[in-house]
Order: sequence, then structure tokens, then C-alpha cells
Amino acid sequence: MALKKSDLYSSLWKSADELRGGMDASQYKDYVLTLLFVKYVSDKAKSDPYSLIEVPEGGSFDDLVALKGATDIGEKMNIAIRRLAEANDLQGVINNADFDDPNKLGEGKAMQDRLTNLVSIFQDIDFTGSRAEGDDLLGDAYEYLMRHFATESGKSKGQFYTPAEVSRIMAQVLEIPKEAPRSTTVYDPTCGSGSLLIKVADSAPNGLSIYGQEKDNATWALSRMNMILHGNETHDIRQGDTLSDPKFLNGEQLQTFDYFVANPPFSVKTWKNGFDKEYDRFEGFAEPPEKNGDYAFLLHMVKSLKSDGRGAVILPHGVLFRGNTEAQIREELIKRGLIKAIIGLPANLFYGTGIPACIIVIDKKEATNRTGIFMIDASKGFEKDGAKNRLRPRDMRKIIDTYLAGEEVERYARMVPLSETSDPKNN
Repeated sequence: MALKKSDLYSSLWKSADELRGGMDASQYKDYVLTLLFVKYVSDKAKSDPYSLIEVPEGGSFDDLVALKGATDIGEKMNIAIRRLAEANDLQGVINNADFDDPNKLGEGKAMQDRLTNLVSIFQDIDFTGSRAEGDDLLGDAYEYLMRHFATESGKSKGQFYTPAEVSRIMAQVLEIPKEAPRSTTVYDPTCGSGSLLIKVADSAPNGLSIYGQEKDNATWALSRMNMILHGNETHDIRQGDTLSDPKFLNGEQLQTFDYFVANPPFSVKTWKNGFDKEYDRFEGFAEPPEKNGDYAFLLHMVKSLKSDGRGAVILPHGVLFRGNTEAQIREELIKRGLIKAIIGLPANLFYGTGIPACIIVIDKKEATNRTGIFMIDASKGFEKDGAKNRLRPRDMRKIIDTYLAGEEVERYARMVPLSETSDPKNN
């Protein structure tokens, strides 16, 4: 029987309760998701002889269970998790959380009891009948932790996760053909937890070859775990700053891909730190303003797209209206026919920011023949979900159906001629 999400969420809540007090709430995920990963791969190895992950002797979740109550439980947990990491070339991916840190977990009996209780919580979760494919367990867990603890921690970590509803919309607007082979490539230059890439790959019947880059080391590790849980063997996720140190290069040129998706951090003010002109993404465009990185990310993606490729990116709504060099870049993108559609989303969808955002669809294949941009205003279709807003199934369906049909809907969608969008008064 598949694990119920309600049971998973209940266990996550209990585990977060155990961690309260010793660490910032934004750090819960480092411990919780590591244990979730170890439990999942250990259960799968028992039921699947062809499991992608080797669970070595001394490196399974059962070995963690055997440590319950031990005075040196933290040290021994680190050793067990490190064995699992070394057996699968996952050093620095699954063994980043320190289970022997007295500053976060308490000293002596306090650490002993806390870790014993933590292992017991995950011991009660049974993954043997669950499938990660099509069910983003790690992504769901991450979103749950973000939803309940991001505001408590006071830190804006929302750039690392795209809500599942938005990810599904982005996967559909790419219009990946059903017959596309698995060798078809998709790239996310700011891939975060990897959940957006997974949703896109799952939307293609044959799967896709996944490429991504992530700046934050802990989040890069999370994305690697997420890929493994979903059986995406043909993934290549690299760590580093995409703008200053792009990892996907052919010689001195950026590597190009069939599709891209991205939810880059909004309006980064330090994007030029370490930027190397050798990998200039702005040929033919004005250089984005030094204190706002939105168009720097977008132009990187445009240049990383094959001549017949398509991509979808989430950017703050302000990119549609801001002036000066950003207006010049926008004009050039429109003139080249690169923007196929713009989908306005409700405010307050994303963790870490309440500002409204939009999905911009880039399509190079039909660029020279493009006469207009299909605009969808989906800003009013949502439901309240605690402190955030959330797209309902009917909201998602309306966006996807309207986009795929390309038909105008009064006060919701219309084809705006390029001549109208290129008028500065309308920018």
C-alpha cells in the first residue's frame, strides 16, 4: 500500500518538533530530509533487488535503529550515513547534516533522547509499497517544511522550491511531444530541489535527460537526492553560480538544450559578483542592470536554448514594465519574436516573497514568424492556504487549456500584436 501523504506530513511534523529549540527552523530540512532519504532507499533495497542505490552493511536505516539509546548515537549515525554515501558516490550529498552537533541537538542525554526519538519517528514510516515516480515524496516533504517553518525562521528560502501546481503548468506549456526520446534534454540553471525538473521529466512519456545547476550546496545535495528517488539515472546536476561560473559549456560557448525551465531567485542585486565576460550571454542585447539579475538569468536561458527549443521561466511581474536597460532588453526579445506567451500568476504563491510573478514562455522555433504574444491573466484564480495563496485544480486546468487552445477569453486571455507590445507606452 502506498504511503499516505497525511502520514508522511504527520511524521515530518513530529520530527520537526524534536528539533525545535536547538536550531533555526530553516535547518530542519537538513536533518529531516537526510533521514527520509536513508529510510526510503533502505526500504526500497529490501523489496527491489535492482534498486539504484546500494545499501552497504552498516549503512542502512536498520543500522540507525540499532543505535537507539546509545550514548554515542550521534557519532555512529554520522558513520552509518557516511558509509551509505561512500557506497554510492554521494559524499557531500547525503552526509551534510551533522548528527553529532551538540549546539544543534543538545549535549549528552539530551542528544541521545532527541536522536532516538527522531529515528523512531522515521521507523514508523513504511516505503516498501510506495513509488517515488510520479509522486514527489522529497519535494512534498520539502514544500511541507517550507510552508510550515519558512516564515518561522524569518529567512527567504522560497527560491529553492516551485509549488507543485506551478511546476505542472510549466511542464504542460513546454508542449513536449509524446514521441520525444529520453535523450531529449531539459535544463534548469537554478534548479533548487530539482522538483521542477522532475515534474517536467514526468510529463514526457519516455522521460528526459535532465541537466541543472544550483548555487547553494545544501540545496544541490537535496536535488541529487530527489533525482535518485525518482529513478532519473540520466541526470547531471552540478553545483556552482550559474551566472559567474556556468558548468555546462562547449569550449567557450554555453551548451544548448532542447528545453529549459527555471524559477530563479527574484531580482538578485549581486548577480555580477564574479561575472566573467568570456561567457557573455548578452550578445545583441543591452547588459542587465547591475542591481537586478532577472534579465541576466533570462538571457542566459535564451542563449542556452537550441535554435528550435522552448522554455518557461518564472520571473517577477515587474520585468514586464520596468524601464531603462530592462526596457531595451524587453524590446529586443519582442522584436526577435522570442516570447510566445506570458501568464500572469496570483500574488503570494511563492515562499519567501509575496510579490506577483509571471511565467514567460520562450519559443525559438517559431520566432521569425511570430506576430503576437499570447497573454493570460490568471492572477485572480486561487484559494487561500494559510499565509499563502494556492492554485486550485480548476485554476491550473483553465490556464493549461487556454494556453494550449490559444483562443482568446474575455478578460482572461488575448493575443496581443507585437506592434502593440513594442510601443513604449504599453511597456
